Amino acid sequence: MKYLQARASDFHKIHNICCILEANFPNIEPFKDVVPFLRESRIFNALTERHKCYESHVRCFWNAARYEEFNVGDVRRVLDLHDKDEDPSISSERMCKGYWLCMGFTGYINEKGYIKSKFCRPYKFLIHCVIHALSHRKGAYDEVSDYIMNIIASLVLNRPYNSSQVIFNLMLDNIKGEKYVMYPRFVQMLLDDQVPNLPKDPSNEVPLKHIDSETLKRLNTYRGVNPEDEQRYRKKLGKIKRSDFVAPEGDNWRHADSNSDNETEGLNPMVLKKLRFWFVKDEKRKRTPKVTTSKVVINGKSEKQESSERLVDNSFEYYTKNVNVCVAETKKKKSPPRLVDEPVTPPTDVIKEGVDLLKMSFSRLREAIYCTR
Repeated sequence: MKYLQARASDFHKIHNICCILEANFPNIEPFKDVVPFLRESRIFNALTERHKCYESHVRCFWNAARYEEFNVGDVRRVLDLHDKDEDPSISSERMCKGYWLCMGFTGYINEKGYIKSKFCRPYKFLIHCVIHALSHRKGAYDEVSDYIMNIIASLVLNRPYNSSQVIFNLMLDNIKGEKYVMYPRFVQMLLDDQVPNLPKDPSNEVPLKHIDSETLKRLNTYRGVNPEDEQRYRKKLGKIKRSDFVAPEGDNWRHADSNSDNETEGLNPMVLKKLRFWFVKDEKRKRTPKVTTSKVVINGKSEKQESSERLVDNSFEYYTKNVNVCVAETKKKKSPPRLVDEPVTPPTDVIKEGVDLLKMSFSRLREAIYCTR
């Protein structure tokens, strides 16, 4: 089979990998306190689903991604993330960083990137799992980005958080950027959900390096740190301690009657960063970003084009066949790009059974598959 070769600039073998959450797994003993919590969390399936992915499928998806093929609901359902459309996708920076101090973070509060080695072993493992499974990055795996902080804080504090929307938005960003092979495991899960019995070549499997006993062995060490200076495990927090933990009121990270240490003093020098997934500086909540509609101009008259709940918008297809159509974006908001499988650079012999993914829509692909049976 011929397919597009992976390049170091757009592919990484430890991006979007699976985690080990088995209590009896070798070298997992130092992290055992957070394993039951992660197993019962709403992101368990996204962390552990060992779904085989194939480079020709995933790469052609990203090479061709332009319009809507999947929506947030598909991401939520396929990854089994247990969140809702109305859940927020942004959080309070003060709450996240206050909880970070509560976890025992020993770095400076205004550091550019929060390093996982500044935490004790159980929380270091928790952060490592979420970064490698859910982060969009293809590097900088030691640094915790704002939305990863939000996911972890919301899980431990038992707060709602729309992880599905965050992942979907990051996929849209990849379309507008360099289009590296982001989320190969998640993309293959979505493809297999949309196109059952998609032909696969075992030699084309993406060689993801999932977390194993050697990874756990490395996580159990602190390089360049004397044993007496290593981060000490403080205690279990929030839902890690109790499965029935109730989230504190407002943007607090602990209850008023909690006997835990007071982190307020450590937050005094904090300078708010106003990043994408945190509130604005004056602490007012931004509305969770939503997909907007574009404006269809037909013979000089404008009408709103409704976004499709799934796959391709049939009404827009009808307009293009019957009228002179141009699409103009609204002045205030831009309609974000959407994902669809349309050809850009058609390779040859992508699939053994003669089905060329890059030349077909999913509907034509399904017909081709059923015809070969």
